Amino acid sequence: MTLPVDFEAKARGAKDASGGGYPVQLSAADLMRNFVYAALDADESLIETTTGQGGHTARRLKIPVIPEAPSTGTHVLGSVGGALQWIATEEC
Repeated sequence: MTLPVDFEAKARGAKDASGGGYPVQLSAADLMRNFVYAALDADESLIETTTGQGGHTARRLKIPVIPEAPSTGTHVLGSVGGALQWIATEEC
């Protein structure tokens, strides 16, 4: 994922301290752009907490594992009792 504002690049491109360079002044608008971009907008039951880059807390979307499709016959992928499974259907 590439965030809208790369703060490390901004710090590397800064001039010397006497010229207003490093430490870099962070813009609240830049920070908010990154936070809004990175915020996962999904039902909380579909999100798991994990460890991300630099050991920071991260969140990721849980994607259900889709079972392998049967090699013969006609099937549809459906949910039975809350679990995904292939359900046999009549040939069309």
